[in-house]
Amino acid sequence: MSAATFVLTINLFIAAIFAVSFGVVAAYQKTSDAARWQSAAYGLGVFNVVLEFILPFQEDPRLVGIAIFLDFLLATLLIVVGLARHYRQPVPWRVLGGILAVSTVTILVIIDWPRGSFARMVLYQAPYAAVMTVGAWVILRHKAKRALDLILGGLFILSALQFLAKPLLAAAIGSGASPQDYINSTYAAISQTAGAFLLIANGLLILLILVRNLMEEMTARSETDKLSGLFNRRGFDDRVGPGIATLRRTGMPGTMIIADLDNFKAINDTHGHECGDAVIVAFARLLKESAGEHFIVGRLGGEEFGVFMPGVEASGARLLAENVRTRFAALVFPFSASLRTTVSMGVSQIEPGDSHSDALRRADGALYQAKREGRNRVQVASYSDDVMPEHPMERLASR
Repeated sequence: MSAATFVLTINLFIAAIFAVSFGVVAAYQKTSDAARWQSAAYGLGVFNVVLEFILPFQEDPRLVGIAIFLDFLLATLLIVVGLARHYRQPVPWRVLGGILAVSTVTILVIIDWPRGSFARMVLYQAPYAAVMTVGAWVILRHKAKRALDLILGGLFILSALQFLAKPLLAAAIGSGASPQDYINSTYAAISQTAGAFLLIANGLLILLILVRNLMEEMTARSETDKLSGLFNRRGFDDRVGPGIATLRRTGMPGTMIIADLDNFKAINDTHGHECGDAVIVAFARLLKESAGEHFIVGRLGGEEFGVFMPGVEASGARLLAENVRTRFAALVFPFSASLRTTVSMGVSQIEPGDSHSDALRRADGALYQAKREGRNRVQVASYSDDVMPEHPMERLASR
């Protein structure tokens, strides 16, 4: 067995493993078809290796040679399509289609050219380099690039350079007098080894990136309230705890707001739970819009919401809370023009040494003071307040 044959055998198993791996990811990541494109690409890679094994046994190698060229080119095109899908960018169909069309005509023209022709070798490898360059462009133009994305972009550039270097290598050491001799040549061993390295590196990185995003998507779903789209209690707490620790370390101010919709049970009883859900969604949208991207907003349960505002004094938090309270009281709901609902809010500045539970308790105490004083109010806790919430049954009665 020649060195190239050995490497081709390894490539066959690698391509099969990646095809299956991407297929498994696609089965779990149903919201994105990026993994399906990658699985199809590596599936074509398996077929490509099979064709490479068949080539030495052909009396007329032209048909299989053309199939090898087009199969591998199509596989690289599918990888780029999958990357564009993953990075949520428009697929460059015209560019990729143009490369495929020009390359198909080119291979039909050059297939009978002498194998030692440098022009033939350049024209043969250029389409692969072009596709890899398009792939690097798709990756690197993505705005939210992270370390793995940058490395993958670099590997695609390296792959493009590798294809451009192949004609130089073939001219230097020869690639076999005929297609049948190719498999036993030193050029084939070097070419296939370099291809195997890049096949593994690119496949692993793409797989890692897809799995990374799948895990992040699953985490986001577990930390997001489905109805409101805000963080649920778990997601809120997981972010507020470290945020308060940062405030203690840096000495920056911070504020906690707890909001509770007034008389929400009556809304459900009078208008139905579907309308109650619509009220929750409307308030969540208003609260998120008012808080912006810099603050942590969550639905803590039922009709209760929380806002953590690092770097903001209580006076600033009160202005935001009053704005939300006023706008919410003025909302008109399409399912009932007569429905008017309000919200009570408790605001507490986070004191030095406060824990997560301290901040919530003080804001919660201010909220229930607002409830007792007539609802539709914003109450700011003073520094001396350390009000424990009422018994759960008393809470229910006061709402």
